[in-house]
Amino acid sequence: MPKDSHPKSEVLEVAKRYARRETSGLYSILRPEVALSTQEWQREMLFLFGSVCGYTDVDLRDLRLVDVGCGYGGHLLDFLRFGFAPQNLYGIELLSDRVAGARARLPVALDVHEGDASTADVASESQDIVFQSVVFSSLLDDVFQHELAERMWSWVRPGGGVLWYDFVYDNPSNKDVRAVPLHRVRSLFPRGRMTVRRVTLAPPISRRVCRIHPCAYHLFNLMPFLRTHVLCWIAKD
Repeated sequence: MPKDSHPKSEVLEVAKRYARRETSGLYSILRPEVALSTQEWQREMLFLFGSVCGYTDVDLRDLRLVDVGCGYGGHLLDFLRFGFAPQNLYGIELLSDRVAGARARLPVALDVHEGDASTADVASESQDIVFQSVVFSSLLDDVFQHELAERMWSWVRPGGGVLWYDFVYDNPSNKDVRAVPLHRVRSLFPRGRMTVRRVTLAPPISRRVCRIHPCAYHLFNLMPFLRTHVLCWIAKD
């Protein structure tokens, strides 16, 4: 999409991209490579919470978190399992079928907003954590990316941060997404202090090696250059 296109048109384009996206069992948690990458992501996120964010002595039930692009609510379920209180979690999702799916599987006390982030009722500096997972890689409009990043940053209270998970390499077989390298993340959140973890063995590799044996995931994942995603904590002072 051209960089000078109207940002609001990007909302419609995102919906079209997700409609074209494959919905087969490629990302089923029953696949060993998906289960292993999910466990890796969860483990690294908890390490960030404890060692970087300083939440070791904090009751997670007291933290407020917004999930931007929450989909069917999978990550919100993760946060509930980690100990977050449902009334302190808030999901934002553009697509109505995903909103319906999230509402069906999440507690009633956990509110899921249907629409883009600009229509969500989130007060300024009200959140401890604003989370996004592979949302920005689906946004091809630079202006829209900046507007969303600024909105997310405005929601974070001082002492909190943005929790970011996305990929840093382009996928040549999928023109509906683009990589978000670290220099781009820094430009989106120029006032934040970033802590970065390289995670997630490249899916084309993990699918192949896990056919041999699931343990091969850990072996190949020892090589950082084969990891395609970053998990970032972007702290707000």
